[in-house]
Amino acid sequence: MNPNRPTIRPRRLRSTATMRQMVAETVLRPADLILPMFVADGISDKREIASMPGVYQHTIDSLLYAVEDAAKESITCIDLFGVPRDSDKDERGSAAWDPEGILNRGIAAVRERFGDDILVMADTCLDEFTSHGHCGLLDAHGAVANDATIACYQDMAVSQAAAGAHIVSPSGMMDGQVAAIRQALDESNYTDVAIMAYSAKYASAFFGPFRDAVGSSLQGDRRTYQQDPANFRESLREVALDIEEGADFVMVKPALAYLDVLHAVKDISPVPVAAYHVSGEYVMIKAAAANGWIDGDAAMMEALVSIKRAGADQILTYAAVDIARKLNNAR
Repeated sequence: MNPNRPTIRPRRLRSTATMRQMVAETVLRPADLILPMFVADGISDKREIASMPGVYQHTIDSLLYAVEDAAKESITCIDLFGVPRDSDKDERGSAAWDPEGILNRGIAAVRERFGDDILVMADTCLDEFTSHGHCGLLDAHGAVANDATIACYQDMAVSQAAAGAHIVSPSGMMDGQVAAIRQALDESNYTDVAIMAYSAKYASAFFGPFRDAVGSSLQGDRRTYQQDPANFRESLREVALDIEEGADFVMVKPALAYLDVLHAVKDISPVPVAAYHVSGEYVMIKAAAANGWIDGDAAMMEALVSIKRAGADQILTYAAVDIARKLNNAR
């Protein structure tokens, strides 16, 4: 070693936990996390989802208790999905925009209890509400009809805004959905309601447990409207179109398997970029931890930090409350 040359030791900045915390390049905060939640009709008590440990279908009452627990850990936003009775599903998904439908009742209850202290984001898609399980209306050939579906999304978004949603989140990947929803909201005097667009949503195998969570009736797949996992440039085009149409946020879904896409979207987006740590990504960690193969808490934290490091401004994750609690306890 040259005695005239300073000794370069990057490890000095890893020497203690306090040192590592001080020089951390990526900082995850509870306010970065959005908690997806499910409110279900026809149940008398909250019900754990078999394929998603620690995640529940809620009654209105249990939903409010769970949101209160999240708020105590400084979670500031939930993403609410409605789970109707099978008997309330039809080919059009009309319960989606019914003011008395389960999702709109859930939105209204959370907004009444928490006001503006918790941001209520509502899923704006028909798949939970249609008898066939697709994200839109089917034409005579069984394909999803883009323009007819968008008209339903407009009705759904306006009904969600009327119920009290701060943010609507169209997730069906229909062409032109953001512009149409923005127009409908503005014409109904809901100009302050924001849109988080599922801009780069892939036809992913990682969505499997979510379909249990919402009681999906889907037969077949959604590959004709969700993106091909093999494609990258297509995502940037979808994001650019949604921004041009008026999206206030854009989203990449799933997150962990698409960190390259997330990073590229962050580079081009003038609006906040969200990423959805989806059900399959969540349960893989849970299952491995349950078998004693990994430290589940550490792996979950590492996964979410990687999503933040790749460029996410917001992260939707079923682990939001547990991770926020750990972050708060580490202060």
